[in-house]
Amino acid sequence: MDNTRFTKCFIVIVLLISGMIMSCQKDQDIKDNASKADSVFTAPDNYLAVMGTLTINLPDTTYSFDATKDSIAFVNVHNGDKQYFGITAINKAHNMSFGISSAGYALSNINTPVAGSQLILKPDNKLGVQYALTDHAIAQDFGKVNLTTYKQDSVLATGTFYTFLAKDEKATTPAVKVKGTFSLKLK
Repeated sequence: MDNTRFTKCFIVIVLLISGMIMSCQKDQDIKDNASKADSVFTAPDNYLAVMGTLTINLPDTTYSFDATKDSIAFVNVHNGDKQYFGITAINKAHNMSFGISSAGYALSNINTPVAGSQLILKPDNKLGVQYALTDHAIAQDFGKVNLTTYKQDSVLATGTFYTFLAKDEKATTPAVKVKGTFSLKLK
């Protein structure tokens, strides 16, 4: 695995672990006190949304997360001298998770390339399906995260994204274009 691929996988894994931690916290009713939830993290820039939605559109299906019942977090990751930001989510049933990240600093009105993304589905009594960012994306376009609003008043983050995900890393496996929207609030 080359360094670029490792970095992408590392970022997505960190985002998913952060989402799982926040999901456990939400299950313990810490959600009612967002400032307590924020203080658990080592980085001061990680936030658990208390309201809002994250929607992921595959060509044949739409998946949604609702912050009032699922865990959706906006995460900032420092990896040496590199900065990444992203969104990670896990549903209340713990059978669906999603993470997407981008290199750079989170700011309002930016449009940045996707650094990593992953969708994991584990339907009841069925084998899990994992879609991940592929190196075989169309013309090496990994997608974009369009962050319209970031940390303004009660708004945590709003925007759109697209990325290309595949079920495995084979060059012959077709990548599907995944589009999404997010509208997340702190209060």
